[in-house]
Amino acid sequence: MIGERSPAEVDLVTPEEIRQTFHVIEPHIRRTPVLQVDPHDLALADAGAAPRRLVLKLEHLQRAGSFKVRGAFANLLLRDVPEAGVVAASGGNHGVAVAYAAHTLGVPARIYVPTISAPAKIERIRSLGAHLVVGGDRYADALAAAQEWVAHSGALPIHAFDQRETLLGQGSVGLELADQVSDVDTVLVPVGGGGLIGGIAAAVAGSIRVIGVEPKDAPTLTAARVHGAPTDAPTGSIAADALAPRRIGDLVFPITQSFVSDVVLVDDDAIRAAQRVLWQATRLFVEPAAAVGIAALITGAYSPGPGELVAVIISGANTTPAAADPAAPLPQP
Repeated sequence: MIGERSPAEVDLVTPEEIRQTFHVIEPHIRRTPVLQVDPHDLALADAGAAPRRLVLKLEHLQRAGSFKVRGAFANLLLRDVPEAGVVAASGGNHGVAVAYAAHTLGVPARIYVPTISAPAKIERIRSLGAHLVVGGDRYADALAAAQEWVAHSGALPIHAFDQRETLLGQGSVGLELADQVSDVDTVLVPVGGGGLIGGIAAAVAGSIRVIGVEPKDAPTLTAARVHGAPTDAPTGSIAADALAPRRIGDLVFPITQSFVSDVVLVDDDAIRAAQRVLWQATRLFVEPAAAVGIAALITGAYSPGPGELVAVIISGANTTPAAADPAAPLPQP
């Protein structure tokens, strides 16, 4: 079975395994487009730091509104699902993705989300027919409740990021990007629990520079790199529903140590500004978590080198247009 390894190798996720998983899930997902953007349209902090080319990988156009549907289908198609169905804890997008995949495949699903989850995500989960439980202040609270349900029911838990099948599915984003734009130098990837960056980093295996971007108030990977291991981090930020688990995944961290070049931080004002810039420059409206890569560019948190071709993962769009004010001023670097 794809993804099965000995316990000593359980933290390893290879490009070939990701490619095999991609073939399994491909009938159920979209090959999302890549959009080339004029870097000068983004009001960069340093105009001299504009990349040679800038491309956006539009995962917010993925089925269920985010990249997470890739990992959801990987779990349902690569693992044995009991009659009790599946259960997931989520800040929102993972819950939507699992509910969508379960609905598509005719599997019962129970989704736990914290009270900070965006109303658009909560309503989307309900609309897909999953049993939804809202409670607790943070993702960790939803996860604890989901674990109790697993013990009670025998349902299959689908972890949002710290599960090999989840990483195998999310890694397909990296394979698609490399196929669509063969000369990418650097990819900027949002980081929460690390499923997306871990999957992409494992897929490209050093052939593309991978840079993580985190909210300053939810620095899970930054904290882990400082301590040398996953450790609890703050869980604030406007992007808390998508990018604020308590810590980076245990399976994710060794992958990032091998294949992630750096992690940069952006504050909430920069994230809001990046949402507005994306709307003004491209007419793309995305959720806060999806805008962190653009925030890194417009503030100078990440400055491309001469001639660098940069790709930014636009990870999700489960939000409402009222969430940002296009008229608000941009932050100063």
